[in-house]
Amino acid sequence: MAILPSVSGASPQRSRPAREEGGPRHLPGHQEGLLDASGLDHQAALEMLRESEDRFRVLAGNLPGMVFQLARAADGALRFLYVSEGGQKLLGVKPHEVLGSFLNFLDAIDSAERSSLLQAIDASARGLTLLNWEGRTRGRGQPRQKWINLRSSPRLQDDGSIHWHGIATDISRSKEAEAALRRSREQLAELSSYLEAAKEDERERIARDIHDELGSLLVAIKIEVALLSAKLPAVSQPLKSKAQAIEGLLDQAMGTASRVARELRPGILKEFGLQAAIECQAEDFTQRTGIACRVQCLGDVVELGEAVSLALFRVSQEALTNVAKHAHASLVAVRLEREGDHILLEVRDNGRGISEDDMGKPRSFGLRGIRERCRSLAGELRIEAGEQGGTHLFLRLPLNGQAPLPAEEERQKNLF
Repeated sequence: MAILPSVSGASPQRSRPAREEGGPRHLPGHQEGLLDASGLDHQAALEMLRESEDRFRVLAGNLPGMVFQLARAADGALRFLYVSEGGQKLLGVKPHEVLGSFLNFLDAIDSAERSSLLQAIDASARGLTLLNWEGRTRGRGQPRQKWINLRSSPRLQDDGSIHWHGIATDISRSKEAEAALRRSREQLAELSSYLEAAKEDERERIARDIHDELGSLLVAIKIEVALLSAKLPAVSQPLKSKAQAIEGLLDQAMGTASRVARELRPGILKEFGLQAAIECQAEDFTQRTGIACRVQCLGDVVELGEAVSLALFRVSQEALTNVAKHAHASLVAVRLEREGDHILLEVRDNGRGISEDDMGKPRSFGLRGIRERCRSLAGELRIEAGEQGGTHLFLRLPLNGQAPLPAEEERQKNLF
């Protein structure tokens, strides 16, 4: 920080206007007294300035980071006008090594981060906007690299230069916490995917057992009842009626077993694709609940990955279940649409709608399951009340079930 130069030499004598007749006299002793007082005021001002500078140094030295003043000349050249003692702990370089230059500071920054720092400074200078940059240091003379944050507001000077007065802080712990949180989320997502896959495997096994074993057993019982009914004498009409009633119950049981097997693991999804599975699901829903269900498919929704198709089928299934349980609706519309490398599922009903409280209930396991499926496949989900009543569900999934991370998040993910 610049120190005001000391003042030396005699005070200049000001020209004294001629005294008018009868006007006040300027006594030499009186003027010397004024000059002495002026000198004392000047010395006091210098002392106050030194005390102010000392207080600033102490304050800057106690701050958790590096206080700095960075200047950018009209020709674009950068240099530090001031760097506090915290720069040595933060960057591994002494303040005097950075003062008057920018290259030594830049040398302390990781080579992969330098271009982004220069771009951030340039953007802040062009728009006179907040400089808020995060990046890694080289860790020179330090056991490990650090993450630092530079934060400062620019000010345009009269000579066309730009000055930033700000602070650089160590944000390594927060970055490590972010990375740990990200890893935890990834592990939870992997666990959720594993549990979902295990659940689907179990559903498939149960559906196969229902179809192969229970279905076969029900068919065999029906055949036996039919044979028994045929052998009954004509005079045994009450017994024949009972046998026919049993056959009717067996037909219902076989239909129920078939429907449960389809819901557990829809074979039609593998054989004929998502559109056919959704249409079959809608027919079953209407037969079971009496609520009309319309299905509309736009674009090619056949050639989809197994994970995406199954997720869309399950979300549609859960949405229809919620309509049957809570909506008091008379009509449901399901729409599938291909949008480039994404697919959209939309489910609308004309029921009573859904409130924020309903969506936030801890026991809303169906909605939680929908959200988890969406999250595991990097999708976008919105569930909201319609403007004219009813509930609208919008789900948008990438066709490959995986969306690219934002550039900054991807960069940071690869660093830990």
